[in-house]
Amino acid sequence: MKTIEVVAAIIEKEGKIFATQRGSGEFKDGWEFPGGKVEKGESLTDAIIREIKEELATTIKVEQFLCTVEHDYPKFHLTMHCYICSILEGSLTLLEHESSTWLDKNSLNTPSWLPADIKVVEELKKSKLFI
Repeated sequence: MKTIEVVAAIIEKEGKIFATQRGSGEFKDGWEFPGGKVEKGESLTDAIIREIKEELATTIKVEQFLCTVEHDYPKFHLTMHCYICSILEGSLTLLEHESSTWLDKNSLNTPSWLPADIKVVEELKKSKLFI
């Protein structure tokens, strides 16, 4: 089974987390934390900064590592490295996603998360971010 390595940004602002809805592809309409594939020779933090700039026209700062999620989808194995991030510059313009929302602790379970992202939500609930 093919393995895909990706990074995901858990963008935090004023106690809320930014979530995006996929606009295309196999998992269209599913909710996720924004990010994407790590390019060869690229560090994980460089990858997440690049991906958010490409997908959301926003510059972020990587604050801390949250978790790495391993998940088997029917056609591939996903390794997803997740980082808590803050906004340095930009307004999170949707260039690839069809929708977005800000979630607080009480609304984290509201979106129809993609399976790997459900695991990230569980880690977020245990983190100090919402204490």
